[in-house]
Amino acid sequence: MNIAIISYWHVHTEGYTREIIENSSSNVTAIWDEDIDRGMKYAEKFGVKFYQNYDELLADETIEGVAINSPTSLHKELILKAIHAGKKVFSEKVLALTNADCLEIKEALAKQGTDLTLSLVKKCDREFLFTKKFIESGALGQITYARMRNVHNGSTGNWLPAHFYNEEQCGGGAMIDLGAHPMYLLNWFLGEPKTAQSVFTDITNRGVEDNAVTILEFENGAIGVSETGFVSVYNPMTLEISGTEGCLLVRNGVSYASKQTEGKWVTVEDLPSALPSPVVQWANGEFNNDGVTFGIDDAIMLTRMMEAAYKSHRSGKKETV
Repeated sequence: MNIAIISYWHVHTEGYTREIIENSSSNVTAIWDEDIDRGMKYAEKFGVKFYQNYDELLADETIEGVAINSPTSLHKELILKAIHAGKKVFSEKVLALTNADCLEIKEALAKQGTDLTLSLVKKCDREFLFTKKFIESGALGQITYARMRNVHNGSTGNWLPAHFYNEEQCGGGAMIDLGAHPMYLLNWFLGEPKTAQSVFTDITNRGVEDNAVTILEFENGAIGVSETGFVSVYNPMTLEISGTEGCLLVRNGVSYASKQTEGKWVTVEDLPSALPSPVVQWANGEFNNDGVTFGIDDAIMLTRMMEAAYKSHRSGKKETV
């Protein structure tokens, strides 16, 4: 299909563009950006048409899909217009700033008889695909606890764009951006969340949290911890999962100890193949993932978790998801 890239606000947008061009059967044929100069720069770079007017772009019947990478605060408006225009939609996480906005998008999709794709990219990684299957096998028993840490030094290293600290555009700081990965993975592994309690701090004094932890209580009694931040170095992404019959660690590979191994730690040598990224799967129109989904219901759950996490940060109390 012919795809329009909607905004180069997000740091991942150029990567998505290249993935579509290099790894899919689709074409990037147009660009719109709320920042005209930025949009024109990328249109020239990729040799495609720049639309200054978004409605005019949506009226172009040759454009079949749109990849939304704008400020999160613009997602709802841009996505609803695209759905009503009959376009297929890919969106960078999170889908929208509130659950109510997500439900409005879901209603529009239902009327159109279609779905959208959200960039839940870690669900395609080999380590986490193995983890999901291993949990489902029962080898760890009943899961009681999981902790995921996903951090970088974007603030202390001064390499994140300034607009990533704009609360109005982003909806927050580190948790709503980098912390989205632990959030949706914990939901994937542990099920339905019940409550959230957060502690956020602002180490570099930029007005939003750059150091953040949210503790989640799940329906089955498990506890999940989402840790993230823009102020840590040399920390590989880490996932720890504990159950009544074993535990698993993802940290530069996967290892586990269980009742079946008599408590001895085993390094997993044969991980499953990684899946194509969500944007490539969307661009190819192929979702044969054995139950791995990136659709509207996944998007809504992520926003529900984020909304509760930020509400808890503001109130200082445990909040319902």
